[in-house]
Amino acid sequence: MSSPVKALRDSAVVTRRNLITIVRLPDLAFGATVQPLMFVLLFAYVFGGSLGGGDYREFLIAGIFAQTVAFNAAFTTIGMANDLQKGIIDRFRSLPMSRVAVILGRTTSDLVLSAITLVVMATCGLIVGWRIRGGLVDAVAGFAVMLLFAFAMSWVGVTVGLMARSVEVAQSAGLIWLFPFTFISSAFVSAASLPGPLRLLAEWNPVTAVAGAGRDLFANKTPAGFAVSTGWPAQHSVLYATLSSVGIIVLFMPLAVAKYRSVSTR
Repeated sequence: MSSPVKALRDSAVVTRRNLITIVRLPDLAFGATVQPLMFVLLFAYVFGGSLGGGDYREFLIAGIFAQTVAFNAAFTTIGMANDLQKGIIDRFRSLPMSRVAVILGRTTSDLVLSAITLVVMATCGLIVGWRIRGGLVDAVAGFAVMLLFAFAMSWVGVTVGLMARSVEVAQSAGLIWLFPFTFISSAFVSAASLPGPLRLLAEWNPVTAVAGAGRDLFANKTPAGFAVSTGWPAQHSVLYATLSSVGIIVLFMPLAVAKYRSVSTR
């Protein structure tokens, strides 16, 4: 059996193992969905009235999608660190399996979790007034952009998880960088409304691009009175979101593989 085929087969086995873990420990999936649901309700009803009402809710949901799949990288971090700390990685090493299967299986299973989370979020969005106003092909493309970004972020999560020395460290390291990464963006407000250097950071933030791509493909309009960004990332949000996700994968996949090999030889 060729190495790529063997790697895919072994990765599928690890993916199945991780998904079974989620089924047996449903609090993992609960944790991945309850936080974004709270953000939807908080921003839609507590702040939405002063930020554009129904129009803001349509603007908000794509941002919540982008933030949610980014935050799911924290679950990847914790899951990887947990397997490492409990010695499961060492057990995998004793089996005749591909070295890349463990991390590819982890990122794939977390991609499935992100897809489930998006379904839950979309249902909640429909309840609070969000609508897909574009065509079916554009809507599918919008969710595809979100899932590509989720897959990219999971590779960041794997890398951070392999660097963490314990699950406790992974819990902190997996979340601390995600808050500025997701909030200095157009997930909740227009990037053009931010001051000085924050505006530049937000306009080029991949979260902004993914949220903007979702709004463009779902045909959700910006609330009246919101400043509109006119830079290249905003004008080419779908392209920039795709390039950003691919760039993150290209950067962090080899880093994760190299870190996994170095950890495995200790």
